Amino acid sequence: MAVDLLLGLQWGDEGKGKIVDVLTENYDIIARFQGGPNAGHTLEFDGIKHVLHTIPSGIFHKNAINIVGNGVVIDPVIFKKELDALKKFGLDIKSKLLISRKAHLILPTHRLLDAASEASKGKAKIGSTLKGIGPTYMDKTGRNGMRIGDLELSNWKEKYRALANKHEAMIGFYNVDIQYNLAELEAEFFKAVQELKELTFIDSEEYLYQAQKSGKKILAEGAQGSLLDIDFGTYPFVTSSNTTAAGACTGLGVAPNQIGEVKGIFKAYTTRVGSGPFPTELFDADGETMGRVGNEFGATTGRSRRCGWLDLVALKYAVRINGVTELMMMKGDVLSGFKKLKVCTAYNYKGAKIEHFPFNIEAKNVTPIYTEMDGWAEDLTKMTSAEQLPETLNNYISFLEKELEVPIKIVSVGPDRKQTIHR
Repeated sequence: MAVDLLLGLQWGDEGKGKIVDVLTENYDIIARFQGGPNAGHTLEFDGIKHVLHTIPSGIFHKNAINIVGNGVVIDPVIFKKELDALKKFGLDIKSKLLISRKAHLILPTHRLLDAASEASKGKAKIGSTLKGIGPTYMDKTGRNGMRIGDLELSNWKEKYRALANKHEAMIGFYNVDIQYNLAELEAEFFKAVQELKELTFIDSEEYLYQAQKSGKKILAEGAQGSLLDIDFGTYPFVTSSNTTAAGACTGLGVAPNQIGEVKGIFKAYTTRVGSGPFPTELFDADGETMGRVGNEFGATTGRSRRCGWLDLVALKYAVRINGVTELMMMKGDVLSGFKKLKVCTAYNYKGAKIEHFPFNIEAKNVTPIYTEMDGWAEDLTKMTSAEQLPETLNNYISFLEKELEVPIKIVSVGPDRKQTIHR
């Protein structure tokens, strides 16, 4: 049985959590394959809003197994807070939430290193969420990291101490004023680790292999977005992991020839959190309206998101490098009321028109070239079928499908799981 993927195709915040929640009823296993608690997946149903950071978005479905894969980095403190928030819902966490022994741990000193590194950059900072993600992945590739499986060893605290001492020495290298009480942070960390150790640790690559053999349906859930990929994103303003389809193979131990459908999620417009180039960003009333109506604030950080028109050059690029087979368009309802919509279909790149995503998209090199379309005035939030969608929205969808050469299978018309139209 092939493993299907679900990925964000922009700079994150596309609405992956909602769609995973909607699709979970069709799958036996939901598996996160990369990233850490810098992700914020928002789910809304039964009048309650849930925000998950590390736990897969299928956790509220009683029949689904949820796996945190080896490509994920886990902060026990944040993980414990997520678990605490779930307790009142009576979920069977012990049997329904499994953690890969090969997943790496975020230590308190990783967060301190993150803060010191970002502070040292001054105006050149990359917009880190300061969750310790980058330093943890650096330790992973530097072969210094601690993993979930290490917690089962009798000497894991000695290993922790050696790594934390090394981090403290590195913090001094940055020569910035970082105030912290490590003893206090460690007390919270060790308490959270004890709760983490009560969960079920697995050799996830073997578990998933056997699940495939037995015919289980598996959905791999990505975090962040393709334009934040460490290799193919807008480097250096990116995250520290592979957010693209290839990351599912390395982040779960699934072979490339076992990948089935690749479901790509995008907003009907574009947003970005933090620093970095953004060719279609708006600084006018239209951008303000998108942000206000779309409630564009980060689920993890609370930071306001920058907003702009849909960038088809970037979206085509993401579709191609991921091998996307079907698309989901989110937040079409946010664009209701715009008389005219713009879609970036090409760039003026250093004086020449190009339609591919170049190495550098800084504003000094790139100016968007737009196609203008009619908008729609109708309120989409109460619509329940594709037949109800206004003609101008259908025209917008058809235009995107033609340009992207991939069908749009889902149109989201609101944050609730019920506000989802299948086409």
